[in-house]
This record gives sequence, structure tokens and C-alpha cells, in this order.
Amino acid sequence: MTTRWGIAGTGWMAASFLDDFAHVPDAELVAVGSRTLERARAFAAERGGEAMTYPDVVAADLDVLYIATPHPQHRDLALAAIAHGTPVLVEKSLTATLDGAREVVTAAREAGVFCMEAMWTRLQPAVLAARELVAAGEIGEVISVHADFGAHRVYDPVHRLFAPELGGGAVLDLGVYCISLAQHFLGTPSRVTATGSLFPNGADASASLLLTYDDGRAATLAASLQATTGRRATLVGTRGSIEIGPEFYRPTQLVVRREGDPAEVLELPAVGLGYSHEIVHVGECLAEGLTESPVVPLDDTLVVQWVMQEALGQLGITPAEGTVPGLSGARV
Repeated sequence: MTTRWGIAGTGWMAASFLDDFAHVPDAELVAVGSRTLERARAFAAERGGEAMTYPDVVAADLDVLYIATPHPQHRDLALAAIAHGTPVLVEKSLTATLDGAREVVTAAREAGVFCMEAMWTRLQPAVLAARELVAAGEIGEVISVHADFGAHRVYDPVHRLFAPELGGGAVLDLGVYCISLAQHFLGTPSRVTATGSLFPNGADASASLLLTYDDGRAATLAASLQATTGRRATLVGTRGSIEIGPEFYRPTQLVVRREGDPAEVLELPAVGLGYSHEIVHVGECLAEGLTESPVVPLDDTLVVQWVMQEALGQLGITPAEGTVPGLSGARV
């Protein structure tokens, strides 16, 4: 069955996501939404779909709407689509704030409408294989997770990556991957401790997080927009470890070290850029009538949002949601 997609947002993320439609024959782009009809038309001329403004695309006849705008616009767009009964796949982070995420999740659950954060990493073949190895007891009990995601970017206060009003900063843009991975393999932490540095405009330039658990488990995570890091992740168990790489957020390989045995290297490449697995998964969830993903559940998304807000608060940052013109009356 063909899944009819709409997309809100016409930037780099939207274009990258649509590149992988070539690997999913039953995914079809039917609508493109942007702030202005002109921007939507320019994007649709290259990618297909009917050009619309945001108020029109959230009310369009779709199977699912992919929201790929800056973080502070996610809440209003998701709420408007849900109010029209349209399933949503919302780019990470789900929203700019914990309260915003709670609004979206509550609205989706009360309406019985599918909603998922676009944490594509969880659906990569390598991460799915790591989950299976852990479940099978191959490395014993996972007691710690280590992950880093750093990228050197030249500071530009008006660019989306650095502008606080657009959800800029290391935690919301890069740290979300590390935190989601820790949540995936360790569950909800008891405490969050964060330290880091700020850009001149107050956005977070780097952040180091320690997530601790009452039973002694822990996660050490780092995100930075000031320096490129190895971008690897390691799951440490009582009888071995699994290294996810070479870049854990889009991995192609696992290195499995079992106690007393030589390291085993498993090659597990993604199809296309890797978004294809997410696109297929959403289509399968919709076909099965699910309102939440079993791999990226909304409860996990809310915990990740809580961890990010705790970390940002300790750095002296208070994120805020934005508004989308024309959608104020669609809040639920």
C-alpha cells in the first residue's frame, strides 16, 4: 500500500529525507508546505508534490506529515496536523521544550493519532542488531553507555544551528542523539548533571552530560558545535562491549567484544542515506493501525526531552517554543 506523505519545511533536512524515497517504492510525496507559497513552489518544482503554505499542508489529505522545520516550530505544526487527524513524523528534537513535547504527546494520544519523533538512528540495521545482541545476553547486563557527537561549525549567530530562537545549540541539535541512545539501552536516569560552554549569544556551544541511575549504571555523553569528535558510541556490559560506528548516529558497523573471545566485526550498512528505514517503519506502523512506534516510543521521547531541558537549565539556558503564523487557532 502506498503511503502518501506531506512535508512541512523545505530546507536541507527535508531534501535529505526525500532523497531516500528512491529506496522506498511505496512512499509518495503529495504535498510540500512552507512559510510562503513561493518557497513551497520552488521546492516542489524539484521534488514533486503540491505546493502549499503551512496552514494548508497541516490540513491536507495525507497519510502522514513529516515536519522538518526548526525545533521551535514543531509544536504548533504537529498540534495543527493532529487536530486534523493527520499522523505526524516530527524531526528531532520533538519540540524545543519539555512542556511543548508533553502537549504534542497528549494531543496525539487523546486523538488516537500516530506520532513519532524522527530518531532515525534507532532504526539503523546496526542499532537494531545491537539491541538483539543485548537482548540475547551477548555482553551481559549493560551497565554504561558512552557516546559523543561533535562537529566543528564556524560561529554564525543568525544561522539556525546557533540562533536560540531557532532552537540552536549543541544539545538540541546533536546531544539529542547521544541522549536517545542512552535512553534506548539504559532507560530513564535518576539524575542529570551537565557542564559546558556558551557562544557569545547564549546558545550552548558544548555540553558534557553524566546520567546516573540509582542502581549504579551511568551514561557519559558529549555534544559540541566547536570541535569534531569520533562520533562513536560504546555499550559496556558485564561480560563484554559493543562499539557502534564509525559514526554511531548513522552506523554501518558493530565491534562486539565478548569476554575471553576475539573482537567480532559486523558490517551492517544502511540502505541509501539511512532515512529509508525510518520511512519504511512509519509506513508499517500506519498499515498496522499503530498510534506509536514500538522502536521510538513517545515515553522515551519525553524522557529525552526532560534530560535535554535539565542539561540546558544547568547551563543557564531556557529554551522556548516559537509560533507558526496562521496556526494559532489550531492549538489543542
